[in-house]
Order: sequence, then structure tokens, then C-alpha cells
Amino acid sequence: MASTDRSFLDRVFAAKSKDESRQLYDQWAASYDADMQTYSFTAHRIVAEMVPKYLGTAADTTIVDAGCGSGLVGVTLQELGFKTIDGLDLSEGMLEVAERTGAYRKLKVTDLTQKLDIEDGTYDTLTCSGTFTHGHIGPEPLPEFMRIVKSGGVLIATVLEIFWKEGNFEKVVRGLVENGTVEVLERDVHNYRKIGNEANGGVVLVLRKL
Repeated sequence: MASTDRSFLDRVFAAKSKDESRQLYDQWAASYDADMQTYSFTAHRIVAEMVPKYLGTAADTTIVDAGCGSGLVGVTLQELGFKTIDGLDLSEGMLEVAERTGAYRKLKVTDLTQKLDIEDGTYDTLTCSGTFTHGHIGPEPLPEFMRIVKSGGVLIATVLEIFWKEGNFEKVVRGLVENGTVEVLERDVHNYRKIGNEANGGVVLVLRKL
């Protein structure tokens, strides 16, 4: 049964360390998908549907889902016809749920704040839904995320709206543009969750690697 008291949501937003965040997500894994339904959460679908919008629908498109959690983005990508999807997440509990979806080629426990053990230009697309937010990660990994995307490939991510401002994402994105790493394809605000009677969400950021 879904937990509707927002306890896990509040607690992960307030997490003070990676270990605390990992433990909370391990505990939340079993009910996470059901809870997201109670919040009318659609960020995963918005992110997944951006992939064919910008790269077409080739089944051999290589995708890495950073902060994949329980696999909501991967499942949606699979429904859209994509076959080569890898997932990275800090929580083993979440990865166990994601593995059961059958959507991912491989899954790996990964600290997204550190240098990734992935070669330059490995993927056509990096997706990141619900991870750029309070108690999770700030904008610092963006250059590393772009490193593992191929030239001409895209990064598609959601950033909680208030966190976009607090985390100074605009400055980091502007730096990537100014040094010739990326061009900004989209930077629009979408409502992708509803808590109580309040609909909110964040910035959907799409960057193309030059």
C-alpha cells in the first residue's frame, strides 16, 4: 500500500549525507512507485519522451539513466522502443527494483557526485529524472555527465524549480555553453507532480553536446 504521509519524501529531501540518502531509498524502494502515483508524478515520462523528440526512435540508441531509482524512466523508454539502457544509482534497494523491470541492460551502484567509471562519449543520451533536488545532487556533476555523452548526443534532466535557483544551475549551464561544450535545447518549467492540491515540478533541461 502506498505511504501517503510524505514521510519518505520529506526525509530524502532533508537528507544530510549520502549514507543517509542511500539508507532512506533502500527503505523506500518497495513502495516508491506506488507513492509516486499518489503524487501524480510524471517527470519520468516527460524525460523519456524527450529522447525520441531529439534523437529519433532507433532501438540501438544507447542510454544511461543516472539516478535511475526504481526504473520508471527505463520502463517508459522500453515502452517507447529503446533497448540499450543502463542504470546508475546510489541505492542497492532501488536497483533491485529496477532490475525486476527487465528494462535495463546493466545496473550499477554509483555515486553520481564522483568521477564516473565510464569512457568518454559512451552514450547517445543521459537521462536524469528526480535526482537534481534537495538532499540529492547539485549542478556539479553536469560536466561529468556531458563527458560520457557522445558529440551530438543529449542530456535530459529535471531540476526541482526552487533548487534550480538555490543550486545556481544557471551559472553552471552558462559555463558549459561559454566553453563550447553544449548548446541548450530546452530549459522550460513543467508541472510534473501534485502534492495535496498543489501542482508543481521543475525545469526540464535538455543539453546537446557539441
